[in-house]
Amino acid sequence: MRNALRIVASPLIAALLIGAPAHIAFSEETTSPAAESGPAEPAASQVAASGDLAGLVDIGGRRLYLACKGSGTPTVILEAGANNNGTIWSEVDPKAASKTSVFDGVAQFTRVCAYDRPGTIAGSETILRSRSDPAPMPRNASDVVADLSALLAAVGVRPSYVPVGHSFGGLAVRLFASTLPSDDVFGLVLVDAAQEEFWAKPEALVRPEQWKGMIAAPPPPELADYHDFERLDVDATAEEMRKAAAARPLSKLSLIVLSRGLPMELPPDAAAKLKANFSAEQERIWRTRQYKLVALVPGAEHAVATKSGHYVQTMQPDLMIDAVLDVVEAVRWGSPVVVTPDRP
Repeated sequence: MRNALRIVASPLIAALLIGAPAHIAFSEETTSPAAESGPAEPAASQVAASGDLAGLVDIGGRRLYLACKGSGTPTVILEAGANNNGTIWSEVDPKAASKTSVFDGVAQFTRVCAYDRPGTIAGSETILRSRSDPAPMPRNASDVVADLSALLAAVGVRPSYVPVGHSFGGLAVRLFASTLPSDDVFGLVLVDAAQEEFWAKPEALVRPEQWKGMIAAPPPPELADYHDFERLDVDATAEEMRKAAAARPLSKLSLIVLSRGLPMELPPDAAAKLKANFSAEQERIWRTRQYKLVALVPGAEHAVATKSGHYVQTMQPDLMIDAVLDVVEAVRWGSPVVVTPDRP
C-alpha cells in the first residue's frame, strides 16, 4: 500500500516519529462535509444535537473549521494525526474493499465531528491548507486539547463523547479524556496511535543531528511559503501525557486499539542515511508501544488491521467504522466491548 501515500515531510521521515506528516494521494474523494474545500462559511454559534454543520467557529479570537454529521449520542470526535486536517476522515483508498469513509460511516449510527487543527493540510495534486485560523507554533497536545474543548463548547456539542485519535491524535484524545469528568467520556478508539514513550527509543538509533532533523523537519518544498505549517513539540507532549496518565488513569471506559498490520516503509533516499536495521527496529518499537496502549484499560480490545499501513482509516475504513460502532454500542448499553468475529 506504499503507493497510497506521498510523504511531504523531510527525507528523514518525521512521519515515523510524530505520527503522520503526510497527505493522501488518492484519485477520488468523498463529498461529506469534512472533505469540502474552498472558503468556509461561518458556522452558527450554537447547534442542535442533530443536523449537518460545516464551517468556521469562533473560539475566542481564532476560528476553527468544524464539520459534524448524523444524530444521536454519544458524539464521536475525530482527531487526526500530525499535519493532517479533518478531511482525512472522509478519504478512502481506491484499493479499499469498502467505499464508505469513516466520517460518513459513523454518521449512519451517531453524531460525528471532525475539524482542522491550525497549520494542517490535505489533498494530493493540490495541497489544501488548513481552513482554520493559524496559531503560534510549535504546539503541545495540551494546546490541541484546549482548542478542541473551546470548539465543542462554542457550538454546543456536549458530552457524552467517544474520542477517536489517529497517530499523534491518539495522545491528544487521551489527554482530552483525562481533562473531563469520567461520565463525559465512556469510550475511546486509538488508531495506530503514538504512545508517549515511543520517541526515546528511535532517538537512540540515530545520530543527534539526524534526530534533530527528524523532530524539527522543515515543511516540504511545496509548502515552503506556508509559515503556519503545524509543528508539534513531542517531548513536551510526552511529558504532559505521562503526568496525565499518572494522575487520571483511563480505567473505566471502553477502549479499542487498532494497529497497522503492514510496516511503514522508508523511501530509499531516507533509508540510505540510516542504519540498516532502523526500519525493522522502529517497527518493533511501535508494536510494543501498541501493547502499552492496550494495557491502559483492563479488558481493552486490540485489533490488527492486516491490510493497512499507518492510515487504517483510509485503507480499511470498514474496520474502523466497526470499531467505533462497538464502542458506541458499549456506551449506550453499558456492556463490555466485544470485537466482531470478522475483524482481523
